Amino acid sequence: MFQIANFQQNAFVIVEGKAAPGFYIVRQGKVRLTAEMPIPGEEPNLILNPGDFFGVVSSMSGHPHIETAQCLANTSMINVGRDQFGVLIQKNAPIAMKIIRYFSQRLRIIDRAITKLTFHSTVEEDPQLMFNIAQFYYAKQEMKHAAYAYQRYLQFYPNGPHAPQAKMALQNMSAPMSVPAPGGNALARSFADGQMIFIEHEPGNELYIIQGGKVKITKVVNDNEVLLAVLNPGDIFGEMALLENKPRSASAAAFGNVTTLAINKQNFEGMVQAQPQLATKLITLLSERIWLAYRQLANLLIADPVGRMYDTLLTQVQKKKVAIQPKTSYVFDIGSQEILKMLGYPPEKGEEYLITMLSDKNLRLDQGKFICKDLAELEKQVQFIRKRAAAERQREAAKMG
Repeated sequence: MFQIANFQQNAFVIVEGKAAPGFYIVRQGKVRLTAEMPIPGEEPNLILNPGDFFGVVSSMSGHPHIETAQCLANTSMINVGRDQFGVLIQKNAPIAMKIIRYFSQRLRIIDRAITKLTFHSTVEEDPQLMFNIAQFYYAKQEMKHAAYAYQRYLQFYPNGPHAPQAKMALQNMSAPMSVPAPGGNALARSFADGQMIFIEHEPGNELYIIQGGKVKITKVVNDNEVLLAVLNPGDIFGEMALLENKPRSASAAAFGNVTTLAINKQNFEGMVQAQPQLATKLITLLSERIWLAYRQLANLLIADPVGRMYDTLLTQVQKKKVAIQPKTSYVFDIGSQEILKMLGYPPEKGEEYLITMLSDKNLRLDQGKFICKDLAELEKQVQFIRKRAAAERQREAAKMG
C-alpha cells in the first residue's frame, strides 16, 4: 500500500524549494533536517530517528519544501503520498495526533521568533478588546452580538475593569449574565440565525466543521465590521484552537440556522478514525497556515528591504500554487501600496525601494498591480536573495559565537 523507500548514507531525500508530492516516516536509520534560514534560537540541525516524520507541512499544503533532509546512515522510510494520508491516519490514528502536536510546537516556535523580530505579538491577547467588540455592536444596536460579547467578557473576567459596565448593559438589554448553553450534544452543536458562535479575542479550544447552513466570519477593523468570508457545509473554521490556546482572530456567526461538529483535542482522535477525510482536510488547512507562517518568518530574516519585496512576490505565486515555468508571465493581485503595507515600510522609504525594484526589466506595475514577465527568473532571483541572506546570517552568527 505505502511505498518503502531506502536511501544510502549522505543521500538527499527532500530539498528545500522543490515540489513536495508526499512526506516520509523514518523506519530505520537517521536523518538530518536543515533549513536555509534556520529559526533563530533553534538548533539548525534537527536529527530524526525511527518513528519521526518530515515533509508533512509542504506535502499536505501542496507547497514547495521548506527544509532539506539528508540521511546520516543507510535509512529506510515509508513514503506517504498526499492522496494516501486519509488511509494512513484511519489505520493509525495516533499518527494524526503526533502530527497535530508537532504542528503546535512548530507554530509556537515560529510565532515566538516572529514576535521577537517584529517586537509585537501576532495576536494581541487583551481582554479589554472583547469588551470593545461588545461596545461596538451595542452602538450599532446589534443586541444579539453585543450581549454575547458582554457575556463572554464577564465569563473570562468576572472582576475585570469593565465588569460593572458589562453587567449594566446586559440588564438594559434584559439579557442573561452568561451565554446560554448551545443546542445539541458534546460533539454536534446547533445555532439559530444570527447567533454568535464565537467572538473576536475570545479564548477558544474548539474548531468547528459545518454540517448544515452557512457561517459568516467577520472582523472589526477601525470601527468597521469587515466580512472576511461566508462558509458553507464541509468548511472548517476556528482550526487554530486545536493547536494553540490563543484568542480568536475573528468572529463567527450563524447565517441562517446552522449545525456544526465541535472538535477539541479530547475528541479529535475519535473523529480521525470515524471521518478520516475530515481529518485530512483539517491537516491540509493547518499545513497551509504553518507553511505561510514559516515563509513570513523566513522573509523577516532577509536584511535587504528590496530582497524582502522580491521574496514576498514569490510567496504570493506559491500561495496560489501557480506552476513556475520559464517565460511564464504572471499578474499579481497586489500592487506597490499593498506590498509596502504588508512589509510595514514607511512611504518615503518604500518609494525608494520600489524604484530599485522596478529597475528590474522582469517586473513592472500596470494599473496598480505588479506584473512579472518570467516567473522562473523571479524564482532564480529569490533563490539568490535567500542564499545571500542565509550566508550573511551565518557570518553574523560566527561573529557572535
